[in-house]
Amino acid sequence: MQNRQEKISQMVVTAGQMRDIEERIFAAGMPVVALMEKVAGFIARRIQEIPPTPLKKACSVPANTPLKRGSPQAGGSRVGILVGPGHNGGDALVVARELHFRGYEVWIYSPFSKLKELTSQHLQYAQSLGIPIYQTIEQLPDSDLLIDGLFGYGLERNLTDPIASAINQLNELPVPIYSIDLPSGLHTDTGEVLGTAIRATHTFCLGLWKLAFFQDQALEYLGKAELIDFDIPLADVEAVLKDAPRIKRITPATALATLLVPRPPVTHKYKQGHLLLICGSRRYAGGAILTGLGARASGVGMLSIAVPESLKSLLVSHLPEALIVGCPETETGAIAQLQLPENTDLSSFNAIACGPGLTRDATPIVREVINSDRPLVLDADGLNILAQMGAIATLKKRQALTILTPHTGEFQRLFPDVADAKHHRVKAVQSAAVQSGAVVLLKGARTAVANPQGAVWIVPESTPALARGGSGDVLTGLMGGLLAQATTKQIPVEDIVATAAWWHSQAGILAAQKRTELGVDAFTLTQYLVKALS
Repeated sequence: MQNRQEKISQMVVTAGQMRDIEERIFAAGMPVVALMEKVAGFIARRIQEIPPTPLKKACSVPANTPLKRGSPQAGGSRVGILVGPGHNGGDALVVARELHFRGYEVWIYSPFSKLKELTSQHLQYAQSLGIPIYQTIEQLPDSDLLIDGLFGYGLERNLTDPIASAINQLNELPVPIYSIDLPSGLHTDTGEVLGTAIRATHTFCLGLWKLAFFQDQALEYLGKAELIDFDIPLADVEAVLKDAPRIKRITPATALATLLVPRPPVTHKYKQGHLLLICGSRRYAGGAILTGLGARASGVGMLSIAVPESLKSLLVSHLPEALIVGCPETETGAIAQLQLPENTDLSSFNAIACGPGLTRDATPIVREVINSDRPLVLDADGLNILAQMGAIATLKKRQALTILTPHTGEFQRLFPDVADAKHHRVKAVQSAAVQSGAVVLLKGARTAVANPQGAVWIVPESTPALARGGSGDVLTGLMGGLLAQATTKQIPVEDIVATAAWWHSQAGILAAQKRTELGVDAFTLTQYLVKALS
């Protein structure tokens, strides 16, 4: 059972895929009405349980005590139900009925004249129970909570008046709004606002995660999101997804399983990977320190850091366990030439991470590592130099593994012909990885990682605390260290990259909880990396 739940919690689907999965369920004999009852029952229970202050019942009586409609006990908490014309509206009506039977004061807003047959039947029954029904926004009474069942997944047209105006007015009310499946007005796949949309406090995603939940532009409308698992058979999901590139959420279980712990009882430092960091300049010395501290936290067995000679003593003071390689530098303080220890060349390392703090004066160095046969993480100025070289053409010539870690601006410089990453992040990162042959990590509030086959991992949570200079340098070091350890193991590279991004986010979340979002500078972030795993 746990295995099924873990798989379901990972899966992310498009509107079309979800529609096909539901059609298989119904074709197999599951009545639509039975599924609606099951889903709505889950939602009604969750509405009463959600922390930190669960909605109070209308009276203080034991849970199993029957309430007579119309009795004084049945007044109190007021719930408004927003009903659309489709089955999402039907779900909301079943929730309305269940809350009514449990003693809540419920009213219904149903502005549509034409409803699907099942939804119409539920509305008729609600009316027979004496639940007030209103057709216009001006009629609505006060409430303590609104439940949004106006539109579910699959909406593609822009909302227009009068429903658009009604949604805008509902958003102005000082009450929480819980959306069923997706806030009404969001595109299921892109997260685009279709004219206007409900700004939910909480969203119950039904069955499987929809793609919109991981698009940055949708996040301010989703509130706190949770999955309502209504026991979709895995066979039906697999039959629909087949060989399509998978889109998955990385979960704690999958991330922790990727980390190479516990280690074998008999091992040594050279079996735990040797990472070369190439970073820093006189102008950006901090980038080298932060990248090194990120690598340290990864547990990599051996860490070498190539920096301009003038930074060597500074790096030794912060990372005494690392081998600091001082290199000749340009007049501007950038690395002019890699000068590795005697009997050492780039092939001596399990992985290389290059870019933070380099400046573009280090272009020859970046060219050198791109021409090497080592697994390579490129970030920051490493990406900017690659963009000048022509990213796709350069990477297609490279035989070894490459990982790119751009933010949106760097992504657009690397892949100017790829779809706009701001509006459809998953599609953009997939296209970039397929075209370049690299594993591409696109940073954002929901970081996405794609491999050259188009499979995608999404980091499902983060914190604005990470929106500070140096946070990305920490990630580069952490990722490089994990990559160096994993090169001899049979672990997909995109799993390593996604795990690094998840770990980095978890450290930021923990640090923000302890120090507030304002108190998480990049150096502080490094101190929470190990704490985040414990």
